[in-house]
Amino acid sequence: ELLSLAKQSDLTVRKVQSWFQARRGQERPRLSKRFCEACWRFVFYLTSFTWGLALLYDKPWAWDHTVCWLKFPQQPLPPTLGWFYLLELSFYCSLVATLPFDVKRKDFKEQIIHHIATITLIFVSYCANLIRFGVMVMVLHDASDYILELAKMLHYLKYKRACEGAFLIFAVVFITSRLVLFPLLLVSSHLPLPLSHSIYYYLVSKLPLYPISCVMTAFLMVLLLLHIFWSYLILRMTFNVILCGAKRQDTRSDTEESDGSEAEDMAQNK
Repeated sequence: ELLSLAKQSDLTVRKVQSWFQARRGQERPRLSKRFCEACWRFVFYLTSFTWGLALLYDKPWAWDHTVCWLKFPQQPLPPTLGWFYLLELSFYCSLVATLPFDVKRKDFKEQIIHHIATITLIFVSYCANLIRFGVMVMVLHDASDYILELAKMLHYLKYKRACEGAFLIFAVVFITSRLVLFPLLLVSSHLPLPLSHSIYYYLVSKLPLYPISCVMTAFLMVLLLLHIFWSYLILRMTFNVILCGAKRQDTRSDTEESDGSEAEDMAQNK
């Protein structure tokens, strides 16, 4: 196609390729838009994580996960937990609604899967009154996101050293919370209890709840697989960019899909 266009326009292949690269560059969002996006997400994630910690620190079931299932499913729903759930649900619904208009990243498909899984888990856990377990999962997920947005903001402001430091902190917190604490929470929350208080008793003997447990387990596994995928990307970037001094790109998934194709085209052309 490049050769055909070069003949029709009486230009060299390199000039035609440069024209298409410049045209793609005009469609990319400006730095100010990406900075504003990182700012408002930083504010939300920090607010959500702080609020979640404030809700959990004095709750006995936050420290002893087996208490989550005491008197289940007849557990009262405090208004603060209900509002926290609505805040998280509305945020992820807004992310899905604005995906076509946001910066398109390399992990666009993975983001869609993540948002759908998260919305499904929030909705199902709310309907099944699995509020205690759901709040702990959401707080774990918010623990690292605001650090990532801070690293993005520092990157856009050209504070290279501060950005690298923030990204290293983010990498440690992300892997610790998503690949260590999150699986431990899944395991410790399903420890065998006395039969009258056992989650197994409620999920097997109460048939309406058994499909719900299957749905939640499936989507929790989807989230765990996404965590492994993103951890691989984070570790690769940490090694290549920070430790080996390679050319810096945006943090984790903040590089548009077109960047990769242009780099491949230039490499092939050379």
